[in-house]
Amino acid sequence: MRSKTHYKRILLKLSGEALRGEQPYGFDASVLDTLGEQIADLHTLGVALGLVVGGGNFVRGEQTSTHMPWFPREAADSIGMLATVMNGIAMREVLRQKGVPCALFAATSLEGVVERYNYHNVREALDARKVILFGGGTGHPFFTTDTAAALRAEQMQADVLIKATNVDGVYDSDPRKNPQAKRFSHLSFLDVLTQNLRVMDATSISFCREYKLPILVLNIQSEDNLKRAILGESVGTLIDHRDS
Repeated sequence: MRSKTHYKRILLKLSGEALRGEQPYGFDASVLDTLGEQIADLHTLGVALGLVVGGGNFVRGEQTSTHMPWFPREAADSIGMLATVMNGIAMREVLRQKGVPCALFAATSLEGVVERYNYHNVREALDARKVILFGGGTGHPFFTTDTAAALRAEQMQADVLIKATNVDGVYDSDPRKNPQAKRFSHLSFLDVLTQNLRVMDATSISFCREYKLPILVLNIQSEDNLKRAILGESVGTLIDHRDS
């Protein structure tokens, strides 16, 4: 019997670094397995789920062009977008191994490797109760995977965008450096923008504000946090259009 869930449809945003674990780059097998288990649990609960993974465990386009000024940002971002597809393939195989039906779509054309994003095919996959993996960012340079997550969340009509991090919410300063840092349980989109809290990039925050798409920031390293949030427990920091 399925438990009653607070959110019926979600978009989960993971950083590429989350897949790296203790490795210097690439994937950590135990991290992939743990994430796969958490997603499998949500699927069992009947949650419709989309997943966007960054590419920072391999490369970041912005950093590449900064360290090598002669390297065009457009080319650097293309490498980063390909890294997100690699991560999508890894997560797809983990989910398949756990018996979770899933489909991977890329915003860029990679014929023979992964299907290109198409809104109608995504809708069909959701109706078939498949977990949807989105790779390739937005398909355009200069946009982060945070913005891609906001875009895909709205396109799949998600109830919430969940930003998975390694801290338990949004703080007024870095809790790893300041033991007196204050954690917020709730913020408005305007709070995030005016206080420059750097939860996600300003483009994605503005997009979510425009479409009234809530963002929930939580610690993915606590294995039950994601499930607790889906069941309606107070976890992490909720960002929405309401005043704080």
